[in-house]
Amino acid sequence: MNHNVPADRGGPLLALKSPINQQGLEYWNRKRGNRRMPARADIEPAEFLKILPHIFLLDVQAKPLDFRYRLIGTKMDEHMMGSYTGLWMSQIAHQKAPSRIWSSCRRVTEERVPLSSDTPYVGKNKEFLTTEDLILPLSDDDDQVNMLLVTVGFV
Repeated sequence: MNHNVPADRGGPLLALKSPINQQGLEYWNRKRGNRRMPARADIEPAEFLKILPHIFLLDVQAKPLDFRYRLIGTKMDEHMMGSYTGLWMSQIAHQKAPSRIWSSCRRVTEERVPLSSDTPYVGKNKEFLTTEDLILPLSDDDDQVNMLLVTVGFV
């Protein structure tokens, strides 16, 4: 089931199942303060060491829209079907448009709000059926999204 529930700045937190994602959203909210979203410079990996293995950091290319894997946490790397660091989603058959993950990243980039979705798990470890993905926008100017911070819980 795909939730695709955006976080509302004025409302309750997303109904997240994964403690990793709950912590990721709380951290993102603290870092953004009164802004729409934090900047990459606001994100300090030493402040969230517990969830660091469960994150992706994606560069956003505006035209044509695409997403590049800049950083992949160690837990994520263990479950991937290859080494994606430096690759664009458009280069990965099961992630390029119109895949669910690509579409979710596009939505966060366009709407500039966090998004949670359940994505079918495609990877080495067959004990997982889905992942709960939390995609958080980052912006240097508080307007255009130039990076995405993604936390992933395996369910």
